[in-house]
Amino acid sequence: MDSMTWLPIAWFAVISFGVLMYVVLDGFVLGIGILAPFAEDEEQLDVMMNTAAPIWDGNETWLVLGGAGLLAAFPTAYAALLSALYLPVLLLLVSLVFRGVAFEFRFKAHRSKRLWSVAFGLGSLLAAFSQGVILGTVVQGVPMTGDTYAGGPFLWFSPFAMLTGAALVAGYALLGGTWLILKTEGRTHALARRLTRPLVVAVIVAMGLVSSWLPFLDLRLMTRWFSDGNFWWLSPVPLLTLAVAVALWRAEKRPTHDLAPFLLSLSLFVLGYLGLVLGMWPYLLPPALTIWDAAAPVSSLGFSLVGLAVMLPVILGYTAWSYRVFRGKVSASTSYH
Repeated sequence: MDSMTWLPIAWFAVISFGVLMYVVLDGFVLGIGILAPFAEDEEQLDVMMNTAAPIWDGNETWLVLGGAGLLAAFPTAYAALLSALYLPVLLLLVSLVFRGVAFEFRFKAHRSKRLWSVAFGLGSLLAAFSQGVILGTVVQGVPMTGDTYAGGPFLWFSPFAMLTGAALVAGYALLGGTWLILKTEGRTHALARRLTRPLVVAVIVAMGLVSSWLPFLDLRLMTRWFSDGNFWWLSPVPLLTLAVAVALWRAEKRPTHDLAPFLLSLSLFVLGYLGLVLGMWPYLLPPALTIWDAAAPVSSLGFSLVGLAVMLPVILGYTAWSYRVFRGKVSASTSYH
C-alpha cells in the first residue's frame, strides 16, 4: 500500500477519533447546560456545574484537533465545508464562546448570577443544536463541482439537518444527566435520575428516526446497507445499539448503579458515530468527495503526522490524568472557583 493510499486513511482515522473524543467529553458538559433550566435553585446549579468545572476547558482541545486536522490533511473538504456551513459554524463558535464566558462569569457574579445561568444554558443549547445541524448537512450530502462547493448558503436548512440537530440536543442532555448521576448525590442526584428517564426514550426515538431516514437520503447509502449481503456485515451495529439502549433503560432504574448509565450512554454515542462513518465511507463529503480526492499532498500529510505522533499521546495523557485527579462525587461544599 503506497503513501497516497494509507496516509489519508490514517488522517481520516485521527480526525474521526478527535471529533468522537470531543463529542463524548464536551457532550456531557453541554448536556449540563441544556439541563440547567431544570435546576431547582442556583445552589443546585452550582453543584451541577462544579462536576465539570475542573476539566471542561481541556475538552475544546479535541475540537481544535478535528478542525486543524481537517485543514491540514483535507484542505479541499475544509474549504467546501466552511462555504456550505458558514452560518451554523459561526453560530457554533459564538455559542461556545458565550457558554465559556457564562461558565466563568456566573461564579463571580452576585446580582447578575441568574442572567449568566440563562446564558450558560442558552449557549449550550445552541452549540449542541448547531453541531447536530452540521452533522446532518454533511451526512445528507454537499454538492460539489470539481473541488468547489456548488450549493447555496442555506443547504443546512433542511428537515434532516433539523432532526439531527434536535437529536444531538437530546443525546447531549442524556450524557449530561448520566454524568450527574455518576458525580452527584442527594437532591441533585435525584433530579438527574428524574430527568434521565424521559431522555433515554427521546434519544432512542431520535436515533430510530435518523437511522430510518438515512438510507433514503441517497441511493448510495441504500446500496451500502442493503446490497451484496452488506446488511449482514453491518447489522451488528444496529443490534448492539438496541442492546445498549435496553441495558441503559434497565440500568437507569437501578438506584445502586451510578457508573453504568454513563458508560452505556457513551456506548450509544460511539455506536451511532460508527454507524454514520460506515455509511459514509470512503466519502469525506458525500456524494462525490472521497478522502483521497480531498487529501493534501503526501509530503504535507507525512510531515503533519509526525507532529501529531508526538502531541497526541501528550493530549491523551493529560486528559486521563485530569479525570483521574478529579474523580469521585461532588457535593454542595465543593468549589473550584
